[in-house]
Amino acid sequence: MSIVLLGLSISMPFWAGSSYLRLFTELACYMAMAQMWNLLGGYGGLVSIGQQAFIGIGGYSLFVWANFVGVDPFTSVALGGIIAALFAVPISQLVFRLPGGAFAIGTWAIAEVLRLVVANTYVLGGGSGASLTALRGIDRATRESVTFWIAVAAAFGSVLLVYMLLRSRFGLALTAIRDSEVASRSQGIDVKKIKFLVYIISSFGFGIAGALYFLANIRISPDAAFGISWSPLIIFMVIIGGAGTIEGPLIGAILFFVLSKIFEDYGTWYLASLGLLAVIVTIWFPKGLWGLVVDHFDLRLFPVQRRLRMPENK
Repeated sequence: MSIVLLGLSISMPFWAGSSYLRLFTELACYMAMAQMWNLLGGYGGLVSIGQQAFIGIGGYSLFVWANFVGVDPFTSVALGGIIAALFAVPISQLVFRLPGGAFAIGTWAIAEVLRLVVANTYVLGGGSGASLTALRGIDRATRESVTFWIAVAAAFGSVLLVYMLLRSRFGLALTAIRDSEVASRSQGIDVKKIKFLVYIISSFGFGIAGALYFLANIRISPDAAFGISWSPLIIFMVIIGGAGTIEGPLIGAILFFVLSKIFEDYGTWYLASLGLLAVIVTIWFPKGLWGLVVDHFDLRLFPVQRRLRMPENK
Protein backbone atom coordinates (compact mmCIF):
# COMPACT_ATOMS: atom_id res chain seq x y z
CA MET A 1 0.00 0.00 0.00
CA SER A 2 2.75 2.44 0.94
CA ILE A 3 4.58 1.68 -2.32
CA VAL A 4 1.41 2.42 -4.33
CA LEU A 5 0.89 5.71 -2.49
CA LEU A 6 4.51 6.67 -3.01
CA GLY A 7 4.24 5.87 -6.71
CA LEU A 8 1.08 7.94 -7.11
CA SER A 9 2.70 10.81 -5.23
CA ILE A 10 5.83 10.81 -7.35
CA SER A 11 3.83 10.78 -10.59
CA MET A 12 1.32 13.42 -9.48
CA PRO A 13 3.04 16.44 -11.11
CA PHE A 14 2.61 14.72 -14.48
CA TRP A 15 -1.17 14.37 -14.30
CA ALA A 16 -2.47 16.74 -11.59
CA GLY A 17 -3.15 20.44 -11.93
CA SER A 18 -1.20 23.24 -10.26
CA SER A 19 -3.85 23.84 -7.59
CA TYR A 20 -3.79 20.19 -6.54
CA LEU A 21 -0.01 20.21 -6.26
CA ARG A 22 -0.15 23.20 -3.92
CA LEU A 23 -2.87 21.59 -1.81
CA PHE A 24 -1.06 18.28 -1.45
CA THR A 25 2.22 20.06 -0.71
CA GLU A 26 0.47 21.78 2.18
CA LEU A 27 -0.96 18.45 3.37
CA ALA A 28 2.48 16.81 3.24
CA CYS A 29 3.88 19.63 5.40
CA TYR A 30 1.09 19.10 7.94
CA MET A 31 1.81 15.38 8.04
CA ALA A 32 5.49 15.95 8.71
CA MET A 33 4.75 18.52 11.43
CA ALA A 34 2.19 16.27 13.13
CA GLN A 35 4.58 13.32 13.05
CA MET A 36 7.38 15.38 14.60
CA TRP A 37 5.16 16.72 17.37
CA ASN A 38 3.91 13.20 18.01
CA LEU A 39 7.49 11.98 18.39
CA LEU A 40 8.15 14.73 20.92
CA GLY A 41 4.85 14.79 22.81
CA GLY A 42 3.10 11.51 22.02
CA TYR A 43 6.09 9.22 22.48
CA GLY A 44 8.44 11.42 24.49
CA GLY A 45 5.90 13.04 26.80
CA LEU A 46 7.40 16.49 26.13
CA VAL A 47 4.31 18.61 25.56
CA SER A 48 5.52 21.69 23.70
CA ILE A 49 3.29 24.53 22.53
CA GLY A 50 6.19 26.39 20.99
CA GLN A 51 7.39 24.23 18.11
CA GLN A 52 6.34 27.05 15.79
CA ALA A 53 9.69 28.54 16.79
CA PHE A 54 11.36 25.97 14.55
CA ILE A 55 8.79 26.33 11.79
CA GLY A 56 9.72 30.00 11.70
CA ILE A 57 13.46 29.39 11.98
CA GLY A 58 13.32 26.89 9.13
CA GLY A 59 11.27 29.23 6.97
CA TYR A 60 13.38 32.32 7.56
CA SER A 61 16.60 30.33 7.17
CA LEU A 62 15.48 29.28 3.71
CA PHE A 63 14.75 32.88 2.76
CA VAL A 64 18.11 34.11 4.08
CA TRP A 65 20.15 31.39 2.37
CA ALA A 66 18.28 31.72 -0.93
CA ASN A 67 17.77 35.51 -1.12
CA PHE A 68 20.97 36.81 0.47
CA VAL A 69 23.56 34.05 0.13
CA GLY A 70 22.47 32.76 -3.26
CA VAL A 71 22.02 29.11 -2.31
CA ASP A 72 19.57 27.14 -4.45
CA PRO A 73 16.09 27.53 -2.84
CA PHE A 74 15.44 23.79 -2.86
CA THR A 75 18.80 23.03 -1.26
CA SER A 76 18.02 25.68 1.33
CA VAL A 77 15.19 23.49 2.64
CA ALA A 78 17.74 21.12 4.18
CA LEU A 79 19.67 24.08 5.57
CA GLY A 80 16.45 25.27 7.21
CA GLY A 81 16.24 22.00 9.11
CA ILE A 82 19.90 22.13 10.12
CA ILE A 83 19.66 25.72 11.37
CA ALA A 84 16.52 24.85 13.34
CA ALA A 85 18.33 21.94 14.98
CA LEU A 86 21.28 24.18 15.86
CA PHE A 87 18.95 26.72 17.47
CA ALA A 88 17.31 23.89 19.40
CA VAL A 89 20.56 23.12 21.23
CA PRO A 90 20.66 26.29 23.41
CA ILE A 91 16.85 26.48 23.56
CA SER A 92 16.68 22.97 25.01
CA GLN A 93 19.10 23.94 27.77
CA LEU A 94 16.65 26.64 28.82
CA VAL A 95 13.31 24.86 28.58
CA PHE A 96 14.48 21.57 30.10
CA ARG A 97 15.11 23.41 33.34
CA LEU A 98 11.36 24.08 33.58
CA PRO A 99 9.16 21.43 35.24
CA GLY A 100 5.82 20.15 33.96
CA GLY A 101 3.49 22.79 32.59
CA ALA A 102 6.19 25.42 32.83
CA PHE A 103 8.04 23.57 30.05
CA ALA A 104 5.10 24.06 27.68
CA ILE A 105 4.77 27.73 28.57
CA GLY A 106 8.52 28.22 28.23
CA THR A 107 8.54 26.83 24.69
CA TRP A 108 5.74 29.23 23.73
CA ALA A 109 7.57 32.18 25.31
CA ILE A 110 10.71 31.48 23.29
CA ALA A 111 8.69 31.28 20.07
CA GLU A 112 7.08 34.61 20.90
CA VAL A 113 10.46 36.22 21.60
CA LEU A 114 11.71 35.02 18.23
CA ARG A 115 8.61 36.43 16.53
CA LEU A 116 9.20 39.85 18.07
CA VAL A 117 12.91 39.81 17.22
CA VAL A 118 12.25 38.95 13.57
CA ALA A 119 9.41 41.48 13.36
CA ASN A 120 11.84 44.19 14.41
CA THR A 121 14.67 43.11 12.11
CA TYR A 122 14.56 45.34 9.04
CA VAL A 123 16.82 43.18 6.87
CA LEU A 124 14.34 40.29 7.21
CA GLY A 125 11.44 42.44 6.10
CA GLY A 126 10.25 43.48 9.54
CA GLY A 127 6.65 42.90 10.49
CA SER A 128 5.42 42.81 6.90
CA GLY A 129 7.70 39.92 5.97
CA ALA A 130 9.51 39.18 2.71
CA SER A 131 9.09 37.42 -0.62
CA LEU A 132 11.30 34.63 -1.96
CA THR A 133 12.91 36.57 -4.80
CA ALA A 134 15.37 33.75 -5.48
CA LEU A 135 12.58 31.87 -7.28
CA ARG A 136 12.21 34.47 -10.03
CA GLY A 137 14.43 32.58 -12.43
CA ILE A 138 12.57 29.28 -11.97
CA ASP A 139 9.41 28.63 -13.96
CA ARG A 140 6.22 27.92 -12.05
CA ALA A 141 5.78 24.30 -13.17
CA THR A 142 9.30 23.35 -12.10
CA ARG A 143 8.99 25.17 -8.79
CA GLU A 144 5.69 23.55 -7.87
CA SER A 145 6.76 20.07 -8.97
CA VAL A 146 10.09 20.07 -7.14
CA THR A 147 8.53 21.59 -4.02
CA PHE A 148 5.84 18.90 -4.08
CA TRP A 149 8.38 16.10 -4.46
CA ILE A 150 10.47 17.41 -1.57
CA ALA A 151 7.34 17.74 0.58
CA VAL A 152 6.32 14.16 -0.20
CA ALA A 153 9.84 13.01 0.68
CA ALA A 154 9.61 14.92 3.97
CA ALA A 155 6.24 13.35 4.83
CA PHE A 156 7.35 9.79 4.02
CA GLY A 157 10.73 10.46 5.60
CA SER A 158 9.18 11.64 8.86
CA VAL A 159 7.12 8.45 9.09
CA LEU A 160 10.13 6.26 8.32
CA LEU A 161 12.32 8.17 10.79
CA VAL A 162 9.82 7.83 13.64
CA TYR A 163 9.25 4.15 12.84
CA MET A 164 12.98 3.36 12.79
CA LEU A 165 13.59 5.29 16.00
CA LEU A 166 10.77 3.54 17.83
CA ARG A 167 11.98 0.13 16.70
CA SER A 168 15.41 0.87 18.16
CA ARG A 169 16.71 0.98 21.72
CA PHE A 170 16.29 4.74 21.53
CA GLY A 171 12.54 4.26 21.09
CA LEU A 172 12.34 1.88 24.03
CA ALA A 173 14.18 4.38 26.21
CA LEU A 174 11.99 7.25 24.99
CA THR A 175 8.69 5.56 25.80
CA ALA A 176 10.09 4.36 29.12
CA ILE A 177 10.92 7.95 30.05
CA ARG A 178 7.43 9.05 29.05
CA ASP A 179 5.90 6.43 31.33
CA SER A 180 8.21 7.02 34.30
CA GLU A 181 11.40 9.03 34.53
CA VAL A 182 12.21 7.61 37.95
CA ALA A 183 11.95 4.02 36.77
CA SER A 184 13.94 4.86 33.64
CA ARG A 185 16.80 6.29 35.67
CA SER A 186 16.79 3.22 37.89
CA GLN A 187 17.32 1.10 34.77
CA GLY A 188 20.35 3.14 33.75
CA ILE A 189 18.70 5.20 31.00
CA ASP A 190 20.30 8.59 30.41
CA VAL A 191 17.06 10.59 30.61
CA LYS A 192 18.67 13.95 29.90
CA LYS A 193 20.44 12.68 26.78
CA ILE A 194 17.33 10.99 25.34
CA LYS A 195 15.20 14.10 25.90
CA PHE A 196 17.83 16.28 24.31
CA LEU A 197 18.13 14.06 21.24
CA VAL A 198 14.39 13.78 20.64
CA TYR A 199 14.03 17.55 20.98
CA ILE A 200 16.77 18.13 18.40
CA ILE A 201 15.32 15.56 15.99
CA SER A 202 11.83 17.03 16.30
CA SER A 203 13.16 20.56 15.80
CA PHE A 204 15.03 19.46 12.67
CA GLY A 205 11.82 18.00 11.27
CA PHE A 206 9.86 21.14 12.06
CA GLY A 207 12.55 23.23 10.40
CA ILE A 208 12.32 21.17 7.21
CA ALA A 209 8.52 21.36 7.20
CA GLY A 210 8.55 25.09 7.89
CA ALA A 211 11.01 25.75 5.08
CA LEU A 212 8.87 23.71 2.68
CA TYR A 213 5.66 25.41 3.75
CA PHE A 214 6.98 28.89 3.06
CA LEU A 215 8.83 27.77 -0.06
CA ALA A 216 5.43 26.75 -1.42
CA ASN A 217 3.86 30.05 -0.32
CA ILE A 218 6.79 32.13 -1.70
CA ARG A 219 6.26 34.63 1.11
CA ILE A 220 6.91 34.70 4.85
CA SER A 221 6.07 36.99 7.77
CA PRO A 222 6.75 36.82 11.53
CA ASP A 223 3.09 36.24 12.40
CA ALA A 224 2.68 33.51 9.80
CA ALA A 225 5.93 31.78 10.77
CA PHE A 226 6.00 32.11 14.56
CA GLY A 227 2.28 32.61 15.30
CA ILE A 228 0.75 30.76 18.25
CA SER A 229 -1.98 29.41 15.95
CA TRP A 230 0.41 26.68 14.77
CA SER A 231 0.45 24.87 18.12
CA PRO A 232 -3.27 24.16 18.61
CA LEU A 233 -3.63 23.09 14.99
CA ILE A 234 -0.73 20.64 15.13
CA ILE A 235 -1.77 19.28 18.53
CA PHE A 236 -5.33 18.94 17.17
CA MET A 237 -4.04 16.72 14.35
CA VAL A 238 -2.18 14.47 16.78
CA ILE A 239 -4.96 14.18 19.38
CA ILE A 240 -7.73 13.60 16.85
CA GLY A 241 -5.77 10.91 15.05
CA GLY A 242 -4.27 9.33 18.13
CA ALA A 243 -1.17 10.39 20.02
CA GLY A 244 1.50 7.79 20.58
CA THR A 245 0.85 6.07 17.25
CA ILE A 246 2.45 6.62 13.86
CA GLU A 247 -0.82 6.23 11.97
CA GLY A 248 -2.81 8.66 14.14
CA PRO A 249 -1.09 11.93 13.17
CA LEU A 250 -1.43 11.03 9.49
CA ILE A 251 -5.19 10.56 9.85
CA GLY A 252 -5.41 13.70 11.98
CA ALA A 253 -3.52 15.75 9.41
CA ILE A 254 -5.80 14.57 6.61
CA LEU A 255 -8.93 15.27 8.66
CA PHE A 256 -7.75 18.73 9.65
CA PHE A 257 -6.75 19.52 6.08
CA VAL A 258 -10.17 18.54 4.72
CA LEU A 259 -12.06 20.41 7.44
CA SER A 260 -9.92 23.52 7.00
CA LYS A 261 -10.61 23.67 3.27
CA ILE A 262 -14.36 23.17 3.71
CA PHE A 263 -15.03 25.41 6.71
CA GLU A 264 -12.19 27.95 6.83
CA ASP A 265 -14.50 30.73 5.57
CA TYR A 266 -16.54 30.47 8.77
CA GLY A 267 -13.81 32.22 10.79
CA THR A 268 -14.06 31.91 14.56
CA TRP A 269 -16.91 29.39 14.32
CA TYR A 270 -14.62 27.09 12.40
CA LEU A 271 -11.88 27.34 15.04
CA ALA A 272 -14.41 26.85 17.85
CA SER A 273 -15.74 23.75 16.10
CA LEU A 274 -12.24 22.29 15.87
CA GLY A 275 -11.80 22.85 19.60
CA LEU A 276 -15.15 21.22 20.37
CA LEU A 277 -14.29 18.24 18.19
CA ALA A 278 -10.96 17.85 19.98
CA VAL A 279 -12.72 17.90 23.37
CA ILE A 280 -15.27 15.29 22.24
CA VAL A 281 -12.60 12.96 20.90
CA THR A 282 -10.45 13.41 24.01
CA ILE A 283 -13.36 12.52 26.35
CA TRP A 284 -15.07 9.71 24.45
CA PHE A 285 -12.23 8.41 22.29
CA PRO A 286 -9.03 9.05 24.27
CA LYS A 287 -7.00 6.87 21.90
CA GLY A 288 -8.06 8.97 18.91
CA LEU A 289 -9.62 7.85 15.65
CA TRP A 290 -6.84 5.39 14.94
CA GLY A 291 -7.38 3.92 18.39
CA LEU A 292 -10.93 3.03 17.33
CA VAL A 293 -9.58 1.23 14.28
CA VAL A 294 -7.11 -0.74 16.39
CA ASP A 295 -9.73 -1.66 19.00
CA HIS A 296 -12.24 -2.88 16.42
CA PHE A 297 -10.00 -4.45 13.79
CA ASP A 298 -6.65 -4.96 15.56
CA LEU A 299 -5.02 -3.27 12.56
CA ARG A 300 -1.53 -1.79 12.84
CA LEU A 301 0.18 -0.41 9.75
CA PHE A 302 3.36 0.47 11.62
CA PRO A 303 3.75 -1.98 14.52
CA VAL A 304 6.50 -0.76 16.81
CA GLN A 305 5.79 -2.94 19.84
CA ARG A 306 7.96 -5.98 20.30
CA ARG A 307 6.09 -9.20 20.94
CA LEU A 308 7.73 -12.05 22.80
CA ARG A 309 7.37 -15.48 21.30
CA MET A 310 7.09 -18.29 23.79
CA PRO A 311 9.13 -21.37 22.94
CA GLU A 312 7.08 -24.24 21.62
CA ASN A 313 6.83 -27.32 23.80
CA LYS A 314 8.19 -30.37 22.06
